[in-house]
Amino acid sequence: MRHGKAIAWERKLKRVFDEIDAELEKAYGERFPLHPARAPLGTTSNPESDGLFNVGASYSAGFGSKFGPGYVVEIHLSTLKHVPRELKHELRKKVRELIVKKLPFAFPGKKIHVDRELRHLRIHGDLSLD
Repeated sequence: MRHGKAIAWERKLKRVFDEIDAELEKAYGERFPLHPARAPLGTTSNPESDGLFNVGASYSAGFGSKFGPGYVVEIHLSTLKHVPRELKHELRKKVRELIVKKLPFAFPGKKIHVDRELRHLRIHGDLSLD
């Protein structure tokens, strides 16, 4: 069973990722054909389940991370085509910029950071539930 405040916090974070997903779909959505098993953009009730992109994060306790506990950002493209490494770097950079821009509005007054760690982005800092 999860604490209600944790659920509310993660709902806010999901809204941020849904906004980012929509921006990526608009900017990059036509670059690759959609995976045949993936629903077309806007045809499901959840942006995680349709379109080319699924951007989200999973909580990590931070063992082995220099940043400690936080959320590891996941950027998935639903296509069978090869996605060039350069585009993956560009997308990671764009997603980081959007997260940095949007988090202060979702979590006003909190000092939350977004840093690159290996090939991922990590959201860390004041993740308190107040």
